[in-house]
Amino acid sequence: MNENRLKLILLAVVVALVASACGGDDDSTQGLEPATVEQTGADIGSPEFALGDGGAERSASDDAATESPEADPLGSGALTVQANPIDLGRDIIYTASIAVEVNDVVEATREASRIMQRFGGLLFGQETTGGTDPRTVLVFRVLPEDFSEALDALGSIGKVRNQQVSADDVTERVVDLESRINTAEASVERLRTLLENATNINDIADLENQLLQRETNLETLRGQLRTIQDRVDLATITLTITEAIIRPSIDVSVSAYPGAADAGLSCPGSTNLVVDEGTLTTACFEIRNSGDVRLTDIELVDPVLEIELDDLTPVFLQPEEILEPGQSSIYYLELTADQTLRLQTRASAIAIDEEGQPLEGRGVADTATATLQAVDPGGLPTFRDGLEASWEAVVTLGELLVLAIGALIPFVWVLPIVWLVRRRRTTTPSVVTRSDEEPETEPELVDA
Repeated sequence: MNENRLKLILLAVVVALVASACGGDDDSTQGLEPATVEQTGADIGSPEFALGDGGAERSASDDAATESPEADPLGSGALTVQANPIDLGRDIIYTASIAVEVNDVVEATREASRIMQRFGGLLFGQETTGGTDPRTVLVFRVLPEDFSEALDALGSIGKVRNQQVSADDVTERVVDLESRINTAEASVERLRTLLENATNINDIADLENQLLQRETNLETLRGQLRTIQDRVDLATITLTITEAIIRPSIDVSVSAYPGAADAGLSCPGSTNLVVDEGTLTTACFEIRNSGDVRLTDIELVDPVLEIELDDLTPVFLQPEEILEPGQSSIYYLELTADQTLRLQTRASAIAIDEEGQPLEGRGVADTATATLQAVDPGGLPTFRDGLEASWEAVVTLGELLVLAIGALIPFVWVLPIVWLVRRRRTTTPSVVTRSDEEPETEPELVDA
C-alpha cells in the first residue's frame, strides 16, 4: 500500500515537471482571456492578444510598451502599461497687472520694453497719456516659465503701488471644447454625406441650411479653443506706469489726562476731559507724518494756551529735525485746570526731497481741537472762598461806579446853565402892570 502511494506521488511530480517545462516558453499568454486584455487596454505579449479586435497589427508604441520593464510579467492585468503616458500638466492662464510710480514715465517705458525683450516677451498694446498726469499702459505677453521673473523685473523699475496675479485653470474648458468640436465635425461630415446622396431639391436646400449652421458653430468652437490656447501658451502682464505724485501730509492731535507725575507716559489722553477746578493736568500733543515725503521745520502753536513747540517737552527722546514718513513725535505740557479750556492746536511743516531740499509749494498744516472742562467740586464754602467772593463784589461795585461816572461826564456842561437860570429867577423884582382898558372907579356922591 505504501509502495503504491509512493508511486502515485512520484508520478504526480513527474507530470508537474513536464507541464512546467512545456509552459515556460509562452507563459505570457497562458491563463489570459481576450476580454481581460480589452478592458485593461494593454498589449501583453503574443499577437492574438493585441489591441483592437485581435486581427489588427501591433503598433510600434505597443511593442515598446511590451518591452518596458514595468509591464506585468505575469499578464494578470493588475498593472497596465500606457503606450502614450497621460499628460499630467494642466492648462493654466496666467495673468498679472502691476502699477508702478516713477520719476520719468518715458524712460521707464523704454526700460520696461528692454526688460521684456530680454525675456523674449511681446508687446501687444500700448496707451500713453501726457499732460499734467502722464501715464503709460503696456500689455506684454511672455512664456509661462518666464512669467514670475518678468513680473519681478518690471516691478523693479519704480515703486510698486498695486499688483494683482491670477492663475486660471481652464483644463476642463479645453476638454469640453475639444469634445464639442469632435462632435460638430462628425455632424458636419454626416450632413455632407447626406447632401452628396440627396436628389430632391427641397432636401438639398434643407441639408445645405443645416450644414451652414453646423459649420458656423464648428468654426466658433474652434475660435474659442484657439483663443484659450493662445492665452495658455503666453502669459499676459499689464503694466501701468504713472508719474510719482508727492503727497506730503501732517496730522496733529491734542488730548489731556488728569495728573502730572509720569512725564507724559500716559499720552495720549482724552479729547474731552472733565476735571475739578484746580486739578493738575497733563496736555498731550502728537505730530505725525502721514504723507510719503520727509518733513522739516515743524512748528506748533496753540493760541488758547499761548504756547509754541519750544514750550513743550518730548515724551521720549528729543525728536530729529526731520520727520520721516510714518513717524510721529509726542510732547506734553503740565498745567492747572482753573477754568474750562477749548484747545486749538495747529501744526505745520515743510516737505523736502531725498537730498533735503525743500519742495516748492509743498507746505502742510493741520489743526486739532480738544476740550478741558474744569467744574466746581461742590461742598461748603471756606473762609477763602468768602473772602474771594467779597472782593469780587467790591470790584464789581467799583466797576459799576466808574461806569456811571463815565456816563455822566458828557453832560457836565449842563449843570452851570441850570444854576444860572435858577439864580436869575430869584434876583429879578416882580412888576405889576395895570390894564389901560380897566375903567377908573368914580367916587360915590353922598346926599347931603
